[in-house]
Amino acid sequence: MSETENTTVAAQSSSTNRRQPFPRGFLDTISQGWADRPETLPVARAQAPYAARRRDAVSRAFPGRRLVVPAGGLRQRSNDTDYPFRAHSAFSHLTGWGADSEPDSMLVFEPTADGHDVTLYFRERADRTTTEFYGDASIGEFWIGPRPALAGVAADLGVATAHIDGFAATDDDLVVGADDELTRFVSELRLVKDEYELDQLRQAIAITAQGFDDIVRELPAIIAHPRGERVVESVFHRRARTDGNWEGYDTIAASGPHACYLHWTRNDGAVVPGDLMLVDAGVELESLYTADITRTIPVSGRFTEVQRKVYETVREAADAAFAVVRPGIRFREVHEAAMAVIARRTAEWGLLPVTAEEALDADTGGQHRRYMVHGTSHHLGLDVHDCAQARREMYYDGVIEPGMVFTIEPGLYFQIDDLTVPEEYRGIGVRIEDDVLVTEDGVENLSAAIPRTADEVEAWIARLKPGQ
Repeated sequence: MSETENTTVAAQSSSTNRRQPFPRGFLDTISQGWADRPETLPVARAQAPYAARRRDAVSRAFPGRRLVVPAGGLRQRSNDTDYPFRAHSAFSHLTGWGADSEPDSMLVFEPTADGHDVTLYFRERADRTTTEFYGDASIGEFWIGPRPALAGVAADLGVATAHIDGFAATDDDLVVGADDELTRFVSELRLVKDEYELDQLRQAIAITAQGFDDIVRELPAIIAHPRGERVVESVFHRRARTDGNWEGYDTIAASGPHACYLHWTRNDGAVVPGDLMLVDAGVELESLYTADITRTIPVSGRFTEVQRKVYETVREAADAAFAVVRPGIRFREVHEAAMAVIARRTAEWGLLPVTAEEALDADTGGQHRRYMVHGTSHHLGLDVHDCAQARREMYYDGVIEPGMVFTIEPGLYFQIDDLTVPEEYRGIGVRIEDDVLVTEDGVENLSAAIPRTADEVEAWIARLKPGQ
């Protein structure tokens, strides 16, 4: 560059136009005096062969078409601060690149006579002779640390790589996120998990179980703080960040009447003895696979009579859903089994203006849904609500197969101002959520180690909470 340009080189984020000029002495020395980096190629990571088989399936489904799977880019949080980067799930699924993936990367399927040549395009690290190294706060290694090299990523993931400058879009590209057919296919490709995915999900669930133990141990501190829900959130975050990558979604720490709000993530309330606390949380691993677990905990350590009645009804609904899961049934039957219990019990308690049978009528019923408006199950994997772009006939109306992983999570929610229920029910919200694997002859509860029954939950608190 010219001498004039040297005086205006800026350290800046790509999202701002702020410039910090450097003196000539800095510019003359910054590219010198660095030790050589050893360039040893890594062994391919465990998920590489699985990702290769997934790419083969995509190639077979779209012969002769050029396919583009973007990783996505950084998103601005405020001014020159970005949110942590998380690649698009289809990109991670087809590359095997997880939390260490590079923003703005592209996986490209170039059509050939017998399939596709697949190339991963990304911005390779710049050496220390370039201004990017010290002058770009978004990608400069002086700011964010070492970045991957083309050859290293190729060996690590088992896929050809090229610099992003070599990528050019065409009008005929099918792009994930823009083309409906390709987007559906890569979403449906995740409906049945392979061995690697199942291993990752088991690990995520095991760490999540430890996070729930942490919460129970910290109950005295949680109760003592005026925003105890935030303490719950922070306790789980510590486990997620130390033993995993992050949470798979915003933690729900909902105490008392907050438990009746299905996605309460404000988490700014007190945790009061005598109330129930609903915690919905899941650890995400470096591979980006996540758990999704809910437990409802009596803050004082024991359920009241009414709380136990509601809690055990929700467990009864969950158990009814478990009982029907097996290969060959329709996915919607899991929900129907749980809702039959919810309708029957709420009718018995006098909460419905109709009978349970009338409430379950597909055309004129649904009165019981006032107290449980959400579905009982959703698929789980790279996304907490995985495979969400799949067709209805493949998802809700789809046939359950071995290797599918989904949640079972019925609930009952009696909001604090709901005049259709007796006063003693108001403000009680209960959900029990487990992650399950469909086997050849039934179902395995992957989260069975986390206490589920009312008696087990009380014993869990007595065992772990200090002073109990």
